[in-house]
Amino acid sequence: MKTNVRIYIFKNKQWKGGIEMDENQQITYMQARLIRLASEEWNLSIKTVAAIFEENNVFRFIRECFDIFHVEGDYAVLDNIVEYLNNKGAELNVRIS
Repeated sequence: MKTNVRIYIFKNKQWKGGIEMDENQQITYMQARLIRLASEEWNLSIKTVAAIFEENNVFRFIRECFDIFHVEGDYAVLDNIVEYLNNKGAELNVRIS
């Protein structure tokens, strides 16, 4: 069953509003978070990480595994992505800190 998720936004403990995302929006949001996290962890530009993800079908991998990934933390998902890339033979010498 597909459900929408409501994200609540607070600033200085004051309610500022919220947004509701359907599953496709949640997946896109996760992909964006993971690009940024990989960029920081791997010390690569966002553009470079996005190219690595695109060349190795990581975006599709995230979409296909979203049902599992959405209950894991971003670091755990990034670790799965590194394993996925290694299994595909991608030349990526990185480690999650």
